[in-house]
Amino acid sequence: MKIQPFSIAIPDADLDDLRARLALPRWPDEPVEAGWLYGSNLAYMKKLVAYWQQEFDWRAVEARLNRFDQFTAPIAAADGETFDIHFLHLKGSGPKPMPLLLSHGWPGSFLEFIDILEPLTHPERHGGEAIDSFDVVVPTLPGYGFSSKPKKPIGPRAIAGFWHTLMTDVLGYRRYAAQGGDWGSVVTSWLGLTEPQSLIAIHLNMIGFSPYRGAGTAPLSAAEKDWVGRVQARLSREGGYQAIQGTKPQTLNFGLTDSPVGLAAWIIEKFHGRPSAPADQPPPFSMDQLLANVSLYWLTNSIATANWIYHAVRHGGDVSLGEGQRVTVPTGFCLPPHDLFPLPPEGWLERMYNVTHRHDLDQGGHFTALECGTELVADVRRFLRPYRS
Repeated sequence: MKIQPFSIAIPDADLDDLRARLALPRWPDEPVEAGWLYGSNLAYMKKLVAYWQQEFDWRAVEARLNRFDQFTAPIAAADGETFDIHFLHLKGSGPKPMPLLLSHGWPGSFLEFIDILEPLTHPERHGGEAIDSFDVVVPTLPGYGFSSKPKKPIGPRAIAGFWHTLMTDVLGYRRYAAQGGDWGSVVTSWLGLTEPQSLIAIHLNMIGFSPYRGAGTAPLSAAEKDWVGRVQARLSREGGYQAIQGTKPQTLNFGLTDSPVGLAAWIIEKFHGRPSAPADQPPPFSMDQLLANVSLYWLTNSIATANWIYHAVRHGGDVSLGEGQRVTVPTGFCLPPHDLFPLPPEGWLERMYNVTHRHDLDQGGHFTALECGTELVADVRRFLRPYRS
């Protein structure tokens, strides 16, 4: 499997086309005192689009990203389809860096990890010790960004197989650790379940699986029943996008692929601070951070194939464990308080994972690496330190 160096170089014509489209938006009506209660806020979106059209500098983003070592490698799926997977591969300092795979989700990208790459690979430059360094690998999910697009929806279980091939057959690591959030937590969980001989440990900032609850399993505790009820209530308010993308994603994809304003509104609402942020609060990220991610989706025309993962999961059962299945490799959790899922009772996690570490953050939402990067890095170091040989 031949690794090819990769450098980002978006054509000028694509940037010109984007600016032209942004100059001619047609705005929707909005209810009075809407805030973010109904979705992306109109006043904020007008400011964001004006900034995107007039001031945002994609070339500066591109130059920063190209300072990191990037590659592509062909990886074959079980059905014979071959994907060119884009990934970052950064060597750590210290006597023996631990290989660490980082997996993103939707509507994020590998950009979520950019600010934590140096602290992970060179901790001695950021107040830590070189003995805690990692060789970091950050692949882009197939259908996202600069990875090639699937011919049909594929889910996290299949992607976990791609990642294992990347780490072992392509990069030559015999054993490695893995970390992830959102769909990355599901991919990472599948790695822990299906490749325990190769996984040193896994670290998650979101629950990746739901447990088997059929015959022979212990009944839910009162705390678990209460938590399941709160999850269902929260998803009924916040999960509409999952239903759309899991059933008829193509209908939505026409609008998101044709309109950069529509694409930005669809994505940025998820960065607002879901699900419990006040309606008048803007997203907890700078416009440059948000637009770098949205621009990546737009300039690679990848939102449609990125959305397909929800259809694959809905129809493939990739988040549900079967009878007798449980992740046995050591598993650590670093959970934010303002995610899609409320902080779970310990017993719920132990139904699915061999939990050897848990840290509940005092702040932060779904995009933990981006919002609470310092805390996440510290937790990853602390969790994985006992497993260094």
